[in-house]
Amino acid sequence: MFTFHVPTSTLAYQTEGSLKTACETGNYGIVVLSFLSVFGDGRAPKLDLADHCGGVSGSAINGSAINCGPVGQDVKFCQSKGVRAFLSLGGAEGNYSIVSDKDAIAVSDYLWNNFLGRGAGNSSSRPLGDAVLDGIDFDMEMTSTQTGYTQLAKQIKLRSTKDRPVLLSAAPQCPFPDEFLGPALNTGVFDYAWVQFYNNHNCQDNPNKTLDNVFAAWHKWTTKVPVKKVFFGLPASLSGATDSPSTKDGYMPAKVLKQQVLPKIKESSKYGGVMLWSYYYDFVKHDGRKEPYSTTIKNAV
Repeated sequence: MFTFHVPTSTLAYQTEGSLKTACETGNYGIVVLSFLSVFGDGRAPKLDLADHCGGVSGSAINGSAINCGPVGQDVKFCQSKGVRAFLSLGGAEGNYSIVSDKDAIAVSDYLWNNFLGRGAGNSSSRPLGDAVLDGIDFDMEMTSTQTGYTQLAKQIKLRSTKDRPVLLSAAPQCPFPDEFLGPALNTGVFDYAWVQFYNNHNCQDNPNKTLDNVFAAWHKWTTKVPVKKVFFGLPASLSGATDSPSTKDGYMPAKVLKQQVLPKIKESSKYGGVMLWSYYYDFVKHDGRKEPYSTTIKNAV
């Protein structure tokens, strides 16, 4: 199974390709819309899907002029193909934190009313129209109170029922434990962790070293964190290694992944698949590869 993130970028909707186009490839099992980049502590929440909402970048999610309806239609198309859709909170840029239990409840209510719930009593200003997302992803790269993200995760999970499950995922950095999500991940309420094995020199692939550091980090994530499945996160191209593409910062050649890494990490019962950052780097800006990275590794995953 693959995941991909629709990245915050300045590229036009058509240039990057639509969510529907991504799901039509058949290469992904989960798609993650990124990011809700402003929330908590009384801030007006802000959904930044780059130019995916009516050509407006960095649009406030309650703005009546903002048209994210087409994205919502794409979400429903993906779900009709068996692809789950998540909304990612946080990211490397933005303004967010959870400062109290009351704050966690308020943000959880907002997410339910605008993205997760359906029917009467929910918000009339849903940015994705009547599309109902499958879950929420935590990509927290900024600080909060010690228990802030923990309480938010618990509040979101309280909405989950057998008939209407609400899935939770997290995208921690590969150094263990994660600086911002360590306590939250220990709660046991998260279903998935797609660990970022890139832009982290101590636990990423380095052509000049063995893979021992990668496997050691993978072992920690699959044995010490109470999640159902762990995904191996990689950039889908050299350009996707955002710290330093010129030095291949965590980019792993498909041959190395297929022949050396996947056979080893699949030994864990918690192995869930591969997460790729992102569809743009996989299918659009793929550095001249003959085919997308996901296509190359698909049969091995």
